[in-house]
Amino acid sequence: MRVYLPCTLPALARAVEAGELGPAPLTGYAVTPALTEWYASGDTEELEYVALTEAARASLRLLAADRPAEPVKPGDEPPAGDEPRPEKDEDGHAWAPRRVVVAAEVPDDTLKAGADLEERATVRLTRPVPMSKVAAVHVDDLYAVPDIGAAIEALPASDAGDDDARFTVDGAEAHELMWYATQEIPHLLREDH
Repeated sequence: MRVYLPCTLPALARAVEAGELGPAPLTGYAVTPALTEWYASGDTEELEYVALTEAARASLRLLAADRPAEPVKPGDEPPAGDEPRPEKDEDGHAWAPRRVVVAAEVPDDTLKAGADLEERATVRLTRPVPMSKVAAVHVDDLYAVPDIGAAIEALPASDAGDDDARFTVDGAEAHELMWYATQEIPHLLREDH
């Protein structure tokens, strides 16, 4: 089954180094029976797009969770203009905030979909996903970085019911994710930092 796994660029770099996405359990998004029933008029391609979009939303939340909690110190202000401050991973590498979704083919017996899961497209993977099972990676283009950064900043207010913040968060979805073949992943990781 094709599964869309929310990710970030630092997490993708760690997965490439480790040879797998993990550890399990992993949350992913796929064309589940519940999604198919709910979206009865859609063909497989449309349903896969819904699952990809759900994974992109989850990636935005991963980016927000990975943001440093400490306040900006003098001399560490964001660059001029609308550019958000690059995120840094535990090794100190700077990454622009870009949503990442990893598309992988996994055996059906490694995932669970059910009514107890919040979203109709949500699945739980019981094992790590080897990088050899990755079919493609979908990533925001660099031109989307300012809007993704703004959406990350607006998430708490959006979750609290602020309509303006919700509009900002929804603006991130106006950006289509770029498709990268698996052999392009090393180049993608080098180009971003």
